[in-house]
Amino acid sequence: MNLKNPADRWGGVSQLLHWSIALLILTIGVVGLVMGELPRTPKYFWVYTAHKSLGITVLALVLLRIGWRLYAGAPRPLPGIPRWQAWLASATHGALYLLILAMPLSGWLYDSASGLRPFRWFGLVEVPRLAAPDEILASAAHDAHEWLFWLLVALVLAHAGAALHHHFIQRDATLARMLPRRLRAAPPREDSP
Repeated sequence: MNLKNPADRWGGVSQLLHWSIALLILTIGVVGLVMGELPRTPKYFWVYTAHKSLGITVLALVLLRIGWRLYAGAPRPLPGIPRWQAWLASATHGALYLLILAMPLSGWLYDSASGLRPFRWFGLVEVPRLAAPDEILASAAHDAHEWLFWLLVALVLAHAGAALHHHFIQRDATLARMLPRRLRAAPPREDSP
């Protein structure tokens, strides 16, 4: 497994960060959608704390991923990709990074401004407040958190759809470049059954 990003694909660290963040966001999203419906039992508070802890973890991982990308670079665009597609892919990646940063920050701000007692990241470390209790700020941060979530869902679906389009329709290596070697398969050929 190559750690740095070679010119033709994403390296092992980039792949690990990409798929770990994707899995965590999926988990947090599902939990976030159902946790409001949970009865107010001790499990309810455990689920909220887990949601917040995973969100802070994603924030740390995306900061690490941005730092790694600055250090390790990105693979060059595939030959034959139109300039507008390369630009759109770059803009989408930038927007994804911004949203993945904004989501946990808005949740953290909401939690802080709500006046709830500070939570402990996975029960280990107390997470400091970003703001003093403020009802208006809490409401705005909560609304932003929800809107950012749906915007992130739309952008992730577009991102995944584009990767699948490149793999199955364009039949290029766009998706394969983000997969570990053992999972890579050549795009299906037209003469395949």
